[in-house]
Amino acid sequence: MVVFASLLAFNQVAIKFTNAGFGPVFAAGVRSGLALLVLGLWLKFSGRRIGGLRRTLWPGLMLGGLFSVEFIFLFSSLDMTSVSRASITFYAMPVWLAIVAHFTLPGERLSARRLLGLVLAMAGVAWALADPQSRGGGDIRGDLLALLASWAWAGIALTVRLTRVSELNAEGQLFWQLAVSAVVLCALAPLFGPLMRDTDLLSLFGLGFGVFVASLGFLFWLRLMAIYPASDIASFSFLSPVMAVGFGWLVFDEPVGIGFIGALVLVAVGIVLINRRRKRPAVTVT
Repeated sequence: MVVFASLLAFNQVAIKFTNAGFGPVFAAGVRSGLALLVLGLWLKFSGRRIGGLRRTLWPGLMLGGLFSVEFIFLFSSLDMTSVSRASITFYAMPVWLAIVAHFTLPGERLSARRLLGLVLAMAGVAWALADPQSRGGGDIRGDLLALLASWAWAGIALTVRLTRVSELNAEGQLFWQLAVSAVVLCALAPLFGPLMRDTDLLSLFGLGFGVFVASLGFLFWLRLMAIYPASDIASFSFLSPVMAVGFGWLVFDEPVGIGFIGALVLVAVGIVLINRRRKRPAVTVT
């Protein structure tokens, strides 16, 4: 999970690299198309199959549509604002999911502890966006787009929980997201400016890294979900915004002051409290 959280965090840096050589929405569409090809190769050589696509047509299209919207917002956000500011907003997704789940999902009521986590995380996001030192490297338009992307991400999670898409295996869910978004994003890309920019090896590396995360990386995460309790996996989600801020500072020399770090701590603690469930008996691993 630490490795996967690192991959997700560095993915924000990779999107920045990719945007330097490709239009943001076009890059997102190409990434989905190439990741779909990787998924096909995975299915061929692993011998796994996808069943139930026909009976999940409409929720599958909804899932893919939300995935498309998420990446229009996320790629455009990282074209405008810093990795640090976009990440701390985008990875606050569990906050918005917890609020909606309180009203829509049985067993997901907000306890006092989870409510405290929600308040802390929201306060952390607000503090981060208001931080005067980081504002110099950001743009409020990009920050808001990252927020919209996190809402779309929460919508994806709810779609998987509340519709027949939940009946599909991991490869089936990924197929709908990649297949629909590859078509939608590439079709809409000309509306968002030139398709190509100053393409170089670094932007191609960013695109390739994104393809890996969107295909095999996602399947790896779903495999972890099959092995370990979902609540334990979710508790690691606080690592991604922390690492993303670190990568933004290390790679792009983004300003990260004491106030921004304090905001990041609030978000991380809030996410842990939101995702934490009842204690389980200790398990000894040998």
